Amino acid sequence: MSASKRDTFLEYVIDQLSDINGLRPKPMFGAHGLYAGVVFFGIINNKRLYFRTNEVTSVEYERYGMKAFKPMKDKRPMRYHEVPAEILDNRESLLEWARTAIAVAKKV
Repeated sequence: MSASKRDTFLEYVIDQLSDINGLRPKPMFGAHGLYAGVVFFGIINNKRLYFRTNEVTSVEYERYGMKAFKPMKDKRPMRYHEVPAEILDNRESLLEWARTAIAVAKKV
């Protein structure tokens, strides 16, 4: 892959989440889905990371002022919220939030 085609944000997120069993990114509509095995728990879009949420877990994201993922302006937001920068940059916190998102996604 040429240097101009590298997605350094994707690489950073994958490195931060490398302790997640079966972690793999999958290209999707100009973004990337994040999987733990077969469980779809995250989205990387426009250099932003979103994790799967529910009515309980979304409260913590909203406390940080984070919004739900909205793929198109005329569509309803999805049940994925943007991960705050301070969580993204703290590997242990990010892993904890990712494991929560995986647990939520397993229940869907």
